[in-house]
Amino acid sequence: MIRFMNNVKTALLLGGLMGLFLLVGGAMGGKGGLLIALVLGGLTNVVAFLFSDKIAIAAMQGREVDERTGGDLYAMVKELAPRAGVPMPRVYICPQEAPNAFATGPWPSRGAVAVTQGALRLLDHEEMRGVMAHELAHIRNRDTLTSTIAATVAGILAYLAQMSLWIGMPRDSEGRGSPLALVAVILAPLAAMLIQMAISRSREYVADADAAEIAGTPHGLISALTKLDGYSRRIPMRNPNPAQNNLFIVEPLCGSSLAGMFATHPPTEKRIAALRKLA
Repeated sequence: MIRFMNNVKTALLLGGLMGLFLLVGGAMGGKGGLLIALVLGGLTNVVAFLFSDKIAIAAMQGREVDERTGGDLYAMVKELAPRAGVPMPRVYICPQEAPNAFATGPWPSRGAVAVTQGALRLLDHEEMRGVMAHELAHIRNRDTLTSTIAATVAGILAYLAQMSLWIGMPRDSEGRGSPLALVAVILAPLAAMLIQMAISRSREYVADADAAEIAGTPHGLISALTKLDGYSRRIPMRNPNPAQNNLFIVEPLCGSSLAGMFATHPPTEKRIAALRKLA
């Protein structure tokens, strides 16, 4: 039931995000602006759909490993992938000391999982198994695509708001500015950001529950989340793009106070409490 409710919540939030997108497009340019917003949104989502995995892995300087070079990590993913019902994903190791992991890829057949060196050193076998099960759950549920679309639409709304500062607000036949357009341009990007983060939080709960099923127990993930949350608060992530924070299993510390104002993940203690109920 919890998984179903979170899926419904995600669908409603995505609908609200697209509604904001159309509202801003219509307010800024009437039917013409609405059409431009639809075309722009469609094109940017296609680009994000095709290249999101490459962008995320390149930003983290991920190095792909195979059966020979990936050791226990690769063998673990190979064992868990059939349990998750997904094709074997590509496996990457990232040089960052901040312990974390993420999944990416526009669809399961092009999925990828990545782990930082810090996480490999910090987590034991069962904890890493829980983390990899969590990332495979994201791939199975196509959460990477959902997050990419949400981030793209929110980014376009922010761009439209910035663009309006340069080209000016639309005016009626008497030269008066449109109050609706002003409100839409000012508030829509903030609302879109909040919706994007709410989507990310709802998907984390679903991935946690599915990870317990894939791994066969929630205990490894519970222990891993406790460790990752504690260490991530102290070790900054060398990640050049805070917009990718929602990809990680725990929200990384990026050294930016503004980035910390908007959480992309639920509180770790609430995630652990939900997992303990499954145990």
